[in-house]
This record gives sequence, structure tokens and C-alpha cells, in this order.
Amino acid sequence: MELLQRSAAALAVIDVQERLLPAIPEEPRASVLRNALILIETARALGVPVLASEQYPKGLGPTVPEIRAAIGDRFAPVEKLAFSCGRSPEFRTVLEGTHKRSIVLCGVETHVCVLQTAVDLVSEGYRVFVPADAVASRRPLDWERGLALMDKAGVVVGTTEAFVFQLLERAGTDEFKRISKLLR
Repeated sequence: MELLQRSAAALAVIDVQERLLPAIPEEPRASVLRNALILIETARALGVPVLASEQYPKGLGPTVPEIRAAIGDRFAPVEKLAFSCGRSPEFRTVLEGTHKRSIVLCGVETHVCVLQTAVDLVSEGYRVFVPADAVASRRPLDWERGLALMDKAGVVVGTTEAFVFQLLERAGTDEFKRISKLLR
């Protein structure tokens, strides 16, 4: 296993939408939102590209305001009907345009869109990283089995903090001081 390196990394925020997020129980919902925001802030501070997807926004609504605001003026979600972002030609075009081969995935639901995206990207030769505390499902068993299936498929399953520190690489920098405050 290799560590996540910022020079090769992109972040994809998957389907954190207004009608989908409330279906997630309170504790995992709060965790996925908090940790997605930490990942976005880290990515922005380090110059890591941030992508976003929306699954059938006509039915599931737009991305939640907190995520839209955190991504900022670069927010341009890719609308999709396929569960996997990897099967959306529009998403593939945006991802390929980053020229990054390591992808951190966060969002919902772990066992559907995140899992299918992760497996498709691994099969395309991407290195995929999924922080378990930045993905969620409506049911605990789906979250647990989704992570297990990703691990079996070659996805690196870790935590938000583990991946943030891999991207930071060292202490003592202005970036470290700014980002480490978010992890408290």
C-alpha cells in the first residue's frame, strides 16, 4: 500500500443531497457532513481538485448548502442517473480533466453510489481511498458491508484524519496549523 499523496489526489463528494442526507440516521449523518467538510477544506487549502455529483437531483434535490458553500465558486456538480460516478460520461470527463490518479471518495450511500463508484474506478486503474467516517448509509449493515466490499475490491479504507495527515505530509506548516484545528 502507498500513502495518499496530494500531487496525485482529487476528492469526490458523492450525492450529499437535500432529500437523501436526511434519510441517514442522525449520528452517521452528522459524521459524514462534518468529515466531508474537513476533506473539502483540506483539499482547497492544498490545491487538491474537488468534484461533486448529484444523483437524480430532480427527485433527490441539490447538494446540501453546507457542502455547496464549502466548495465555493468552483462548485459544479455533475448530475447523474447511473449509481456509479464512473459510469457517468460527464463525471469521467471532469475526473480525467484533473489528471489525478488517486481519488478520495466521501458521501452517501456507502453501499450504493460510493461502492459502485469505488469499484469502477479501481477497475480503471485509479487508487481509491474511502474514509469510513465520511461515508454513510441508511442502515448500519449496509454501511458495514459496503466498506467490506470496497476493501475486498482493493479500495484503501481508512479515516478522514488518516487521509488528511497523509495529504499534509508534515507538521509545522501554515497548512498544518490551519487544517489541524478542524480535527479537534
